[in-house]
Amino acid sequence: MKTLGVYTKDFSLYHDIIKVLKKRKVAYVSLSILDNIPRRIGVILTSQKEIKEIPLNKIVAVDAYDSIDYAIDLAVQKLTGKELYSNIFIGIDPGERPGIAIVGDDILLQKMQVEGPENVAPEIKRFLKVYPSKDTCIRIGHGSMITRNRIINSLIPLEIPIEIVDETRTTSSQQKRRCVRDGEAAAAIALLSGGRVQTTLPIKTSRGAIKNVQKRSRQLSEGRFTISENTAVKVLKGEISLREAVEKEKSRH
Repeated sequence: MKTLGVYTKDFSLYHDIIKVLKKRKVAYVSLSILDNIPRRIGVILTSQKEIKEIPLNKIVAVDAYDSIDYAIDLAVQKLTGKELYSNIFIGIDPGERPGIAIVGDDILLQKMQVEGPENVAPEIKRFLKVYPSKDTCIRIGHGSMITRNRIINSLIPLEIPIEIVDETRTTSSQQKRRCVRDGEAAAAIALLSGGRVQTTLPIKTSRGAIKNVQKRSRQLSEGRFTISENTAVKVLKGEISLREAVEKEKSRH
């Protein structure tokens, strides 16, 4: 498979592109000149102003899109040369920081971890645009019930089949970093079939879940305070993020 190239004289844009590429561990080659572009370069990431300077058909103007992540997704998709997949399976490992993986025609296209349950739906909407498919199915692990149901309810409006699968055997070695484990678990979940979700699911909070959110609020506030039970319930139901709850409580002190 060919590699991405990065060419732009816009230092700020170049820095932002490289930062995201490194974070996502996407291979790339920095290009300082456009003479004798290496054959292994399949797509070049650049700016809208510099498109005409590049003697290559496959180009992505990063600053033409809402986010650098989206531009990189498009560039990686162009590298594959595939315009339409037969099947796309999106795996989700639910939790405080959910893992997401995209498998297209038995190829792992991408895996990542997002900041919270509320970030899952926007990412998947982006993937649906980048990876067009004849059939798409979302599969989510059965654990972390409250978070799982929140994620499912946020995805139902997409009108894509959603399955809940048994994720018991998908957890990777505990020696690996959490973000890596969650990404790998999501990839495994994507390949498992499960029970179809028929309707929105209830968000039932428990005493233990409320206490856990309050504990996390203490950690975020560095032990200065704990959010109330009522606020913790709102966090669990997705009405407010934990960080927002902590910031609001901080303003009262």
